[in-house]
Amino acid sequence: MAVRAEGMPCWADAMFRDVDAAKRFYGDVLGWTFAEPDTRFGNYTQAYADGKAVAAVSPTMPGMEGGEAAWCLYLASPDAAATAQRVRAGGGEVIIEPMEVGDFGSMVLARDPGGVVFGVWQAGTHHGFEAAGVPGAYCWAEVFTRQPAKADAFFPGVFRYGVKHIEDSSYDFNVFTLDDEPVLGRMHMTEDVFPPSVPAYLNVYFTVPDCDAAVARATERGGTLQFGPMDTPFGRFAALGDPQGAQFSVIDVTTTTGGMPRTTDVV
Repeated sequence: MAVRAEGMPCWADAMFRDVDAAKRFYGDVLGWTFAEPDTRFGNYTQAYADGKAVAAVSPTMPGMEGGEAAWCLYLASPDAAATAQRVRAGGGEVIIEPMEVGDFGSMVLARDPGGVVFGVWQAGTHHGFEAAGVPGAYCWAEVFTRQPAKADAFFPGVFRYGVKHIEDSSYDFNVFTLDDEPVLGRMHMTEDVFPPSVPAYLNVYFTVPDCDAAVARATERGGTLQFGPMDTPFGRFAALGDPQGAQFSVIDVTTTTGGMPRTTDVV
């Protein structure tokens, strides 16, 4: 598999207090199966959709047991150390310095100026997602931030994204692009929609064949419905929380409604 272009989403994982419970939940909701835990790397466990690696789960690291679970999206980099330098230069924070993960690659964990945590991945033998946009696999992600102007400056500064503004929307929503192709969304978290207790985060979408059925499975198994289901030109989607607090969305990309929104380039 070819190494992804710099700034492309390439992997997602999450740490859970109860990994077995997380495996049962996502296995039921997204149809995932799981590899044996890798004891060399803290029982890191890959998840598969139809036999292809699409994400991973692992136990919470010592000292972090009190926090809620959260999905982390990794963005591709040819040089993790250079990306870490641009994170700092742009006003962000490097939480975990460039670190080799065996021969799999090198990672960085970072936080943007508005508090959004994300990962950086320099591929070695592990190139990331083996499938995308198919049931059970990653499809899309959005930066949810209370400081949109800072996000609009930071992420293009680190990854050289273009920025487009969505015109036909009641929300302040931008799209980061590479070679004019959409890569990430950016949503402004306004207080009338998002209570102050909800932190900034990066929302990951996983593809499902039926959004409503996925929502039913999630809520029956202790998850919470945050928003939706809602029809859009991109698919029918819903925002969910799993029983351990990790936020994510599901989308049926085969069920679309309406025309694509107008966009304008942000200078």
